[in-house]
Amino acid sequence: MKTLRPLLLLALLAALVGAGIWWMTRPKPVEVVVHEVARGTVEATLTNTRAGEVEACQRAKMATIAGGRIEWLGVEEGDRVEAGQVLMRLWHGDLDARAAVARAQLATARQRVHEVCTMAANAEREAARQAQLVERGFVSASAEEKARTDARARRAACDTVQADVATAEAQLTATETERQRLVLVAPFAGTVAKISGELGEYATPSPPGVPMPPAIDLIDDSCLYVKAPMDEIDAPKIQPGLPVRITLEAVPGKVFAGTVRRVAPYITAVEKQARTVAVDVDFVNQDDARGMLVGYSTDVEIVLATRAGVLRIPTGALREGGKVLVVEGDTLVERTLQTGVANWEFTEVVSGLAEGEQVVTSLEREGVIAGASVVVRSAQAM
Repeated sequence: MKTLRPLLLLALLAALVGAGIWWMTRPKPVEVVVHEVARGTVEATLTNTRAGEVEACQRAKMATIAGGRIEWLGVEEGDRVEAGQVLMRLWHGDLDARAAVARAQLATARQRVHEVCTMAANAEREAARQAQLVERGFVSASAEEKARTDARARRAACDTVQADVATAEAQLTATETERQRLVLVAPFAGTVAKISGELGEYATPSPPGVPMPPAIDLIDDSCLYVKAPMDEIDAPKIQPGLPVRITLEAVPGKVFAGTVRRVAPYITAVEKQARTVAVDVDFVNQDDARGMLVGYSTDVEIVLATRAGVLRIPTGALREGGKVLVVEGDTLVERTLQTGVANWEFTEVVSGLAEGEQVVTSLEREGVIAGASVVVRSAQAM
């Protein structure tokens, strides 16, 4: 017994030393950040690849049809104008002279109509009187025939001068039309954005195939919309009527509701690596756009689908192949999920997780692998 006691003491001491060594050298639990699986809303969204712009529903970059010297400029940049208001007029003294001649010719022709047609009417009455006298035997048939012939001749002369009036009117109309080629008139009410040209300068119309700066750029800022470029890969997913969230750098912290109105039927290749489709987005409430300037840069987020009241996890918790790390007790367990709608923030969980379970979001930390012992240092509820 005396010899066994020291051996037992030695064995106990060795066990204690071994336990101490194991305790000192054991793998330390990894600290992890987790999110608790909960229910919420998940949206599938698309965002524009480059900044969009606020555009006017109506915009006219106007130039005169014919060239000439700017004789009169009735507006300044920033002025509000009404539909039909004359904005600019080029010199047209030669056309004024031609119009004056045409008006004089028209007045003369109308006077001739009055004279000649009055004589024709008198001749026709005389021919009718001669016919009655022939029936009574008071005049000869030759006298009556002469009266009829004279009436027909005078009626023909009346028709000729009436045609001269129509010709004079057409000439005057042609001159007035040609003069309108040198005048700019507002096609709609709006604001003058830019004027190219000063009094006395020569305005040149655009030759075929050669674009020239417009003389006046007119915008209707009472109706605005957003034009945003979207990646060509996303174009088939976008349909008119989808809801949109609009944000502007000029109006920070505010989100405007919009709706997709049109998806362009062609691709815009700004660069070889940047092929996009233009999407037009209307503001749901035009009053929201009041005060915005045409050209403001915008970002849009198009909502493709919405799932409400579904299980969701942070998208950052997903690993390759739809796998996540779940905390069970103090150990990490890997699971494969079936997922649904997703965006950059959240992913819908169709199966593989239960409400209240904890998934690891700090995947970048060293030692965060399946089977690792962990300590939850911080948890964030969704």
